[in-house]
Amino acid sequence: MPAWFPAHICPETDNPASGDQAVLAGHIGTSNEAGGNTLTASTARRNPLLRLQGPLPAGYTDASPDALADRIRVAKETLGDSLLILGHHYQRQEVIDWADATGDSYGLARIASASDARHIVFCGVHFMAESADVLTSDEQAVMLPDLNAGCSMADMADLESVEEAWDEIAKVTDIDRVVPITYMNSSAALKAFVGEKGGAVCTSTNARAVLDWALARGDQVLFFPDQHLGRNTGYAMGFTEDDMRVWNPRLALGGLEEADVKDSTFLLWKGHCSVHQRFRPHHIDEARRDHPGVIVVVHPECARDVVEMADQVGSTDFIIKAVEAAPPGSTIAVGTEIHLVQRLAAQAAADNKTVFSLDPLICPCSTMFRVDAAHLCWVLEELVAGRVVNQIAVPDETAKWARVALERMLAIT
Repeated sequence: MPAWFPAHICPETDNPASGDQAVLAGHIGTSNEAGGNTLTASTARRNPLLRLQGPLPAGYTDASPDALADRIRVAKETLGDSLLILGHHYQRQEVIDWADATGDSYGLARIASASDARHIVFCGVHFMAESADVLTSDEQAVMLPDLNAGCSMADMADLESVEEAWDEIAKVTDIDRVVPITYMNSSAALKAFVGEKGGAVCTSTNARAVLDWALARGDQVLFFPDQHLGRNTGYAMGFTEDDMRVWNPRLALGGLEEADVKDSTFLLWKGHCSVHQRFRPHHIDEARRDHPGVIVVVHPECARDVVEMADQVGSTDFIIKAVEAAPPGSTIAVGTEIHLVQRLAAQAAADNKTVFSLDPLICPCSTMFRVDAAHLCWVLEELVAGRVVNQIAVPDETAKWARVALERMLAIT
């Protein structure tokens, strides 16, 4: 655990090398040696807490950081141009150090699609690797170093629950006037669902443009899985809470009355990001009390009351640019995942800027945290030995409709 990480006040994250976390994810395909598998789907219908990743061999778990770095370097040099390592902004520094490209989930998937590399190691979480597989060719293999690296938000909306919601909505309103929109942080199965039903995917950057498009096509939007991005975008478009209802998939008709379903413009899935929901208004109050003149920048996955108080709101890339654009000597409180905040702080120090996490507990995303140097080393050394492990393979029919939804997004924006 990094020296800056306050283990005494933030719950210890599971040890990813021991394969000790079960996540909401899909069924396993063929089993590989050393605890790896091929993930062939991402539904959670039969076994929602399925253990995917076995423990790594002792040669990886017992290796020192320096030894792992040397082995990763050798494997990467051996694989050469056949390898592309992608690192999401929220990854550990020990992983980002080896990434050929860093970025957000969709940006990295597009980089993968433009690459000729046969082997793409996606250091992120499962829905990101799925999107990369959807956009790459059959000759390319996308791998996720730890199959237990899921996304709690993405897992809050599974295909079966969304299909049930769609059927319930259809019983009380004209379903042809409802446009389903899924956030990028969702499974390939949900991207395929919206593609087949006439909807589209959105990112935190283009959510407003996509929702404008949706409401030009219909009267109502079913938005999943993150209620906060949907709500904050709706407010930015001039709508109010009166136009929105939260759909709880655990309750009949989403916990709503028929009139609510019929009259609302936005049906917002009851989902959230486990990291961004930690930020609260009192954090902003304390930051402004302790740092007069502080600039508060938060992600739109934060709750509405936090977004209303912030100085700037935007996607991960927006946050990076906001810190870069701040005048020298600025103090910036950032409401997003701590690994990115720490990198921004180190980079901004050269311009005499102070960057800190809005939440003093600074807990990392526990699923992003699972990908570490040991898992990256294992995947690369297996490739050197001629074995593809932890391949993410989206079924052809699912990939076809997911690609439609993604292409609609591109056409809109």
